[in-house]
Amino acid sequence: MTKTSQASIRAATRFLEVDGSRYAYRRFGSGGGSPLLLLQHFTGTLDNWDPALTDALAENHDVILFENAGVGRSSGKTPTTIAGMAGHALAFLDGLGVGSCDVLGFSLGGMVAQEMALARPLIFRRMILVGTAPRGGEDIMHLDKPSLAAHFANPNLQGYQILQKIFFTPSAASQAAGAAFIDRLMLRQADREPASGADVIEAQMAAFREWEQVKGERFADLAGLTHPTLVVNGVKDEMIPVANSYWLSAHLPNAVLLTYPDSGHGSLFQFHDEFARQATAFLASDSVTAPY
Repeated sequence: MTKTSQASIRAATRFLEVDGSRYAYRRFGSGGGSPLLLLQHFTGTLDNWDPALTDALAENHDVILFENAGVGRSSGKTPTTIAGMAGHALAFLDGLGVGSCDVLGFSLGGMVAQEMALARPLIFRRMILVGTAPRGGEDIMHLDKPSLAAHFANPNLQGYQILQKIFFTPSAASQAAGAAFIDRLMLRQADREPASGADVIEAQMAAFREWEQVKGERFADLAGLTHPTLVVNGVKDEMIPVANSYWLSAHLPNAVLLTYPDSGHGSLFQFHDEFARQATAFLASDSVTAPY
């Protein structure tokens, strides 16, 4: 099993009250440079972040894991739009006193990051968008398609075991990486978050369906996101197919695309060492293309 520094496992869950909302978060790391905000995937809580990845990122960054409204121990109802989620994330950063930071948005979190940057461009210095899609993208989290539905219908798959099937490809190497990922998610024993329920699922699925709708000229909003951006995906992502990453990299003015072989939605966890190294280099670079 990959060794971690234990920073993310030891980090206490904190709570921030902002305008009547209570947000759960964890903050740890070196404190050097720009803070790095991590925005999570569909139904994911603070405990769905791979400690091997977050510990590696925390060696060079002040890492902030954030739980949006209605998720885990954050209060309120989960918004049914990406814009609503972005509003809560911006309120959280304001309450925390963070005026500018870097962001790593994974899956749903990548959509929230885009919306935050559109609403307030100066909030982010650099963006990393992983396994996500632009507004007007296609095949975004259609869990009823056969390649995904079979796993959700399998009674032998419980809890995190489903993630091993839907985040990783069927190959032996990818499934082995998935099993190791699940083991790492269970390293934290205390102060864990409650799993997302039906209310979170319904609200976030509604947000995905709204995000697929084209408003005005398709992908035109991306022209306004001039931040240096690293777009990442696995070439066999069934949840948010890699075509969406191609569209992001083609229409963002200052983006570079990185894809991982034989990997799916969880490419950043399957290749956590490589991803952490490349993400760290990108965030430290003076140009959009990091010195790998």
